[in-house]
Amino acid sequence: MAAYGRYHTAVVRGIPKSVRYQALTQAEQKDYVDVEKARQEHEVYVQTLRDLGLRIVEIPADEEHPDCPFVEDCAVVCNGTALVTRPGHPSRRGEVHAVKKVLEDDLGLEVVHMVEDEATMDGGDVLFTGKEFFVGLSNRTNEAGARILAETFPDYSVTTIPVARGLHLKCFCTMAAPDVMAVGEGPEAQKAWQEIRERGEHKYSLLNIPDDGAANCMFVNGTMIHAAAEQFPKSAKTFTAAHLKYPRVQVSNKELAKVDGSLTCCSLLI
Repeated sequence: MAAYGRYHTAVVRGIPKSVRYQALTQAEQKDYVDVEKARQEHEVYVQTLRDLGLRIVEIPADEEHPDCPFVEDCAVVCNGTALVTRPGHPSRRGEVHAVKKVLEDDLGLEVVHMVEDEATMDGGDVLFTGKEFFVGLSNRTNEAGARILAETFPDYSVTTIPVARGLHLKCFCTMAAPDVMAVGEGPEAQKAWQEIRERGEHKYSLLNIPDDGAANCMFVNGTMIHAAAEQFPKSAKTFTAAHLKYPRVQVSNKELAKVDGSLTCCSLLI
């Protein structure tokens, strides 16, 4: 059983100028990304991971792939094996080649490539708890993708969770700490939590977060990373009031959030 939240390397990717106008977004675009501010926020995010003891491997930005900073969607890594995904949106499938090369050549991981034409998966739909996998079935991830994940990591159970609204499962449901799930208070998030509670093989404590977007947090080497109070003031107070025994770091992600970017999706943790 993998120890939850222990990592030695983070793969990240630079932010292209094309993210401003060409990145995918579910919401009606009302406020375009300020690329320089996004890069400044990303720099703080990467430094936070570095300060927590992680080696940073940065892949250069690719202007032809405006969503390339969301590197988590390109692979699922567990116990020395990397499943390189087949992203659900066709425009993103070219992103995986640079990620695969780093995982295989630079980091020496065993790489499995999801090549079946009917299979799709974004890593943002894959929630690993350290004990089992939950996979969101969304517009980006399907049953065939979940099946390949289960075949790749046979030591862990894989439970699929319907995601009818929202981009990915982890947009509103992540691990805040070992055995503690942060779940947004919106109806889709709460529905997903009920599915996890009823169908999962293990039990988890619930941390209800007022804003769905703020429920996307990270637990890295004994520290919780969550969205800054300037972005989600109510949710930041909830994290503070939870009195979990772990230190916390706040990181702003306001710019990339305009194109559905979240904290977890900006790194691939090894």
